[in-house]
Amino acid sequence: MPLHDGVGEGVDIDACIALLEAHGVPLDPGLQSAELAEIEARYGFVFSPDHRHLLARVQPAGERWLHWTRDSEDSIRSRLDWPREGVLFDVENNAFWPAGWGVRPPNAEARSAVVTERVGQWPTLVPLFAHRYMPAAPAGPGAPVFSVWQTDVVFSGADLLDCLRRELEPDTAGSPVIDVSADSCVPWSLLPFEQEVAE
Repeated sequence: MPLHDGVGEGVDIDACIALLEAHGVPLDPGLQSAELAEIEARYGFVFSPDHRHLLARVQPAGERWLHWTRDSEDSIRSRLDWPREGVLFDVENNAFWPAGWGVRPPNAEARSAVVTERVGQWPTLVPLFAHRYMPAAPAGPGAPVFSVWQTDVVFSGADLLDCLRRELEPDTAGSPVIDVSADSCVPWSLLPFEQEVAE
């Protein structure tokens, strides 16, 4: 996954906010630096720059949006666990078992331990809204947004603004293919390209 080295432009947060407003997404005041730091410390990740910049300006409060100060801790942890739980579901129900994980254990408890250990090494995906996720830092500016439904992982946008345009503007259904590469957030980004997960 590309690291945030301070080089490169993030998305236009003003354009993101304007798009949210134009489509009636309720917006609460943004979070203070101390609030963002407390969330990161409590849940064990660091927001990517674009996600952090959005939340510092506004906190989307629509029905499908994760609300970091209103939602319960259990609800937030459940949303953070969703990607791992989805992988585990497909391991148990849809024969997902990457060759790089070695021999598939014969019992569910051992398989769950492998999934927890392996997926725990993957980049953290942070819930945005519904089942749309952004990678946490060290993802840099312009990180992609994923739609995560078990191991059916696809790109929802090349970046945050692209995702919001595709989600909120119905006339973007025929938009060009999302311009991202398979190495944009390995191994999550390998799944949309149906490439073998080695880790």
